[in-house]
Amino acid sequence: MPVDDRHLNHQSLDSAVSVKLPLVMAYQNQRSACDSSVLAVLADPTRRALLDLLRREPLPVGELARRLPVSRPAVSQHLKLLKEARLVREHRLGTRHYFGLNPVGFAGLREYADSMWQEALSAFATYVAQQSGAAKGKARTGSTNKR
Repeated sequence: MPVDDRHLNHQSLDSAVSVKLPLVMAYQNQRSACDSSVLAVLADPTRRALLDLLRREPLPVGELARRLPVSRPAVSQHLKLLKEARLVREHRLGTRHYFGLNPVGFAGLREYADSMWQEALSAFATYVAQQSGAAKGKARTGSTNKR
C-alpha cells in the first residue's frame, strides 16, 4: 500500500527521500572535484578577507587576527583550510608563523576560470555562427521565392 507523502513527519520524509531519490554524482570528475573544493573554500567571507589582507604582504597569524572580527583560533582554522586548498603558504620566522599567498594555487584557480570562459566563448561563437547561417539561409530562400 503506497504511503501518502503529504502526511510524513521529518524523519519519515528523510528516509522516503533517500529511498525515492537515490544519490547521483552526475557531474563530478577528478578535476572539478578539486576545483569545487577551492571554490567552496573561497565561499566563506572570512577566508576572502584573509586573502585580501595577504595580497599586500605576508602576515603573522596574530596580526591577521587583530585585523579581523574573529578569534585567533578561528583565524588559524581558516588559514588551515586556505593552506589545504593551496591558496596560502606558511613560513616560520622564529616563533612566528607567517602566511602569504601561494601563486601556484591561484594559477590553478586562474586556469580553471579561464577554461570556463573559453568554453563559454566557444559556445557563444558557435551560436552566432549558427544564427548567421540561419539568417543567410532565410535571406537566400526569401530572394528565390520572390522570383
